[in-house]
Amino acid sequence: MKASYCVSQNLSMSLKCMKEDESQIHKYRKGSRYVWWGYEVNTSSDDCIAAINSYSHQVLGYGREKKVILEAPLYDKDCVLGNVLAAHCLISSDVSRAKTYAKAAESHLGKATPYEKAVFKAVNYLISDHMDEDVALELHSKLLKKFPKDLLSWKRVEILCFYMGRPDLSLPLFKKIIPENRDQDYVYGMLAFPLLELGHLAEAEKAARKGYEINKNDSWAHHCLCHVLQTECRFKEAVEFMEGCAASWDSCSSLRYSHNWWHVAVCYLEGGSPLSKVQEIYDHQMCKELEKEDAVATDVYMDALGLLLRLDTRDKQDEFLDRLKILANCLTDEGMWYQEWLFDITIIWALSKVGNTSQAHVLLEGLKSRTSKMSKKKQQLMQKAIQVAEAVYEYGKGNYKKALELLGPDFDAADYKVIGASDLQMDVFNEIWYKLLLLNGKTSSAIKVLEKRIRQRDGAPFLWRLLEKSYAMEGNTEAVITACEKAKALEASYFKFD
Repeated sequence: MKASYCVSQNLSMSLKCMKEDESQIHKYRKGSRYVWWGYEVNTSSDDCIAAINSYSHQVLGYGREKKVILEAPLYDKDCVLGNVLAAHCLISSDVSRAKTYAKAAESHLGKATPYEKAVFKAVNYLISDHMDEDVALELHSKLLKKFPKDLLSWKRVEILCFYMGRPDLSLPLFKKIIPENRDQDYVYGMLAFPLLELGHLAEAEKAARKGYEINKNDSWAHHCLCHVLQTECRFKEAVEFMEGCAASWDSCSSLRYSHNWWHVAVCYLEGGSPLSKVQEIYDHQMCKELEKEDAVATDVYMDALGLLLRLDTRDKQDEFLDRLKILANCLTDEGMWYQEWLFDITIIWALSKVGNTSQAHVLLEGLKSRTSKMSKKKQQLMQKAIQVAEAVYEYGKGNYKKALELLGPDFDAADYKVIGASDLQMDVFNEIWYKLLLLNGKTSSAIKVLEKRIRQRDGAPFLWRLLEKSYAMEGNTEAVITACEKAKALEASYFKFD
């Protein structure tokens, strides 16, 4: 999950239209204007405000046009809010330019409004070289207590907590400021995500559906509702809902477009559909995104890897091996490395899987080196990420004994979300662990953990197949028959193909 975004309204709406719309909603006095959520900004430029508001829609809606914020300083070079948001937009792609915008914002703080000063303080720290996530969250919490309608700051909190692996930190804050934002666009999707990550699935579904009712094109609400349905093994319902919404994703960022289709592909895979359906989505939806001029390849590759790794845990990789080799060849470009922990870890698996162990090892050692330069607190947190990276490196090489030793006897992927992944994204590492238990003859342990997992997701055919295999290795014929029948019934129940 990265901060790349899809506008929920018509992306062809011009800045002029945005400006005319705002003039009907917000009053302003000479020398100041009001942004979308009603907070005062020190600028006399309607075009600057229109660019800021358009950017806000892009971010919250996962649009392809985030760089519209770079127009704000062109219209008013002294606008603190326009400059600091431009800095945040560029920090992951052009650090030097981002710092220039941040300095421009800082140089005009004396004339900034209280709202602008609060945003500057929070965002400028967030993009600083030695940012501490806990401090960044505290600054944003203070900002939102004073300015609870600032949905852009909401989104930064959601993303920050996601990469901390701590949805429990964002949910209480979101619940406090919901009363100020009832029935607002984008709000309920942002509420739904921490709810579902914390296992409050009924509440998450309610919130996601409300977000969808408010805005049928809210791709984040689509995503969150799919998460709930997928977690509850309602695969057919999830696919039908997502495919019904898919036409609205064409204007989405590569991240949102490919990731929403990743969910659809995984639902088909988990629901027991023919692999040709998964292949169709991989080829004609996910990878098709790469043909667009403004595509962000790394976002597409991360979802592609996530899908291919799931196929590998199911021993279905042979049918996709040519695709994995093509993708792995692209991933030798070191310019793509060190952007996302989840991406790096799955790159290590892909490279080692196709036999390019030397480059996989270079990336692994690079992650260790970068971790060693972090603060002591951050180093301790990221040891879990290094542990998973080492394990998938050995797993990809076929060194299953070493891989299992690295994951340990009590592995639970939910404890490793610091790599920046949702529960559903993390679950593939549980699948690797289950497979490693069986490959190492730890059948009694496998049966124990699989029976526990099935109590949580008894509608997942793959779990029943693994349990069937475990029972077979133990020679428990009666249990094998029961598990096999359950798996077959589930595989036949979700999707019907001629």
